[in-house]
Amino acid sequence: MDNPLNEPEKTVASFGVLTYLFVIALAMGGGIANYISKVRAGTVARFNFTELAGDIFISGFTGLITFWMCQASNFSDLIAAVLVGISGHMGARLIGKFEQFLSRKLDISIAGADVTIVKKEGPPGVF
Repeated sequence: MDNPLNEPEKTVASFGVLTYLFVIALAMGGGIANYISKVRAGTVARFNFTELAGDIFISGFTGLITFWMCQASNFSDLIAAVLVGISGHMGARLIGKFEQFLSRKLDISIAGADVTIVKKEGPPGVF
């Protein structure tokens, strides 16, 4: 019987290509769902390529970070998949929440780092 204390340490390189493809695809699916939600809410144009590409990229990044955090915390694969999908949907909002969490824990002021998003007048999707 194997001793769990002798298991090799998990590293970024210890996961296969298919695992990474699945994680990133799942997270990007969450980003696409987020984009569709924005379109339905009327906050972006029906098809705004830059908005869609941004949501997909940010979602892939947050999903990958979430996957690594889940692996480091020894979460089950199903819980990790759920959290990757949710974090992909949350995208940049998750990064902001995590930044707030760390700033409280480390007692760091992020007052100067606040970003204000202003909706432009005119048709959506126009720069």
